[in-house]
Amino acid sequence: MKIDVLTLFPAMFAGPLDESIIKRAREAGRLELTLHNLRDYAHDRHKTVDDRPFGGGPGMLLKPEPIFEAVESLARENTRVILLSPAGRRFDQAIARELALQEHLLMVCGHYEGFDERVRQYLATDEISIGDYVLSGGEIAAMVLVDVLTRLIPGVLGDAAATVKDSHSDGLLEHPHYTRPAEYRGHGIPDILLSGHHAKQEEWRRQQSLVRTLTRRPDLLDKANLSEADLTFLENLKSDKDLPN
Repeated sequence: MKIDVLTLFPAMFAGPLDESIIKRAREAGRLELTLHNLRDYAHDRHKTVDDRPFGGGPGMLLKPEPIFEAVESLARENTRVILLSPAGRRFDQAIARELALQEHLLMVCGHYEGFDERVRQYLATDEISIGDYVLSGGEIAAMVLVDVLTRLIPGVLGDAAATVKDSHSDGLLEHPHYTRPAEYRGHGIPDILLSGHHAKQEEWRRQQSLVRTLTRRPDLLDKANLSEADLTFLENLKSDKDLPN
């Protein structure tokens, strides 16, 4: 996968994109990631990329000329141009899987009061927000997208099934995990995990995912892929007045 990021502050990416899984993916050639300074596409001696909005109002807007020229220089035939701004689609795992299928993503980091509307109308193919809040700019959002998408590139993670069992991969929160020692400071682990009965353990994990999702993020259940057994378990769980934490 190739990802280009157009930003006013490329130095912000030093560190997060040079460590851990992203670093290994880049070194292995599975992720081609390049940062581009938007000011390099401005033509005046001050490298101006923003201006006051027509009609007045607070703040400054990113000008269309540098962004258009940058995108036209960097884009390929199948490039998906993504604006990172609070007005975009709210990012989730389903959108991540959709974007991970693309050959080339060009992420444009928003700043100030946002983009000149012509960038949205005539240049962008998508617009993404990572949550219902306002960041100082789109750089942190771009880092989030890069991290999430890198995990979905085939061959990046050592265990191919790892992303399949992540939280949100099937619409549910992930079940609890335990490791050695089996008892610590008087606190044990569920007996089922020591039983060696793999089918029962998988059933327990699924039910624990349902419990955790119902108690912490019940809104996710409306979109989750639930079986008849899941629905029956949830109905019984909802009728129990003492829901587990």
